[in-house]
Amino acid sequence: MKVLMINGSPRVNGNTTVALNEMDKIFKENEIETEIIQIGNKDIRGCIACGHCAKHGECVFDDLVNDVAPKFENADGLVIASPVYYASANGTLISFLDRLFYSSHFDKTMKVGASVAVARRGGLSSTFDELNKYFTISNMPIASSMYWNSIHGRAPGEAVNDEEGLQTMRVLAKNMTFLMKSIELGKEKFGLPEKESKVTTNFIR
Repeated sequence: MKVLMINGSPRVNGNTTVALNEMDKIFKENEIETEIIQIGNKDIRGCIACGHCAKHGECVFDDLVNDVAPKFENADGLVIASPVYYASANGTLISFLDRLFYSSHFDKTMKVGASVAVARRGGLSSTFDELNKYFTISNMPIASSMYWNSIHGRAPGEAVNDEEGLQTMRVLAKNMTFLMKSIELGKEKFGLPEKESKVTTNFIR
């Protein structure tokens, strides 16, 4: 099994990396293959609603979004981690996720998602909620932990001192591992839930 981990921080080896590395240790102990991709320091623009992806199956901007899409398709789980800016996720990460989820048309049903928020002090819950919305619109179950998936630190690497935050990351990885393995068994025995035809309701007619 494989988990794709997205680091939304512009800082290499910062506190977001601390959080992901703590999860990565648990995944490796459970023989889960992982790949961490740092996108917070990349030049990634937002969606321009051009419709190119609907016709061609990929984003019109040929950057990391198109590179990561097949890796996402082949993964059993996706971890999205971001530092908190103004009670929100890093703007580069949001641009990346908007385009990744919208332009990739493969079925994401029952891929397990987990979001992680990293901050000096506040804005963690709002960022956590913001990131989870990518999963809940895509038929992706969300992995939880013993606390909201967050960890604290200001100076680079300071999160190693947040013992509760580190424990939250470890439990999150364990729960995510259990969910992915359980879903794999469920798919073998029961298959995926039956799909309904898409219904769209416009509020202005």
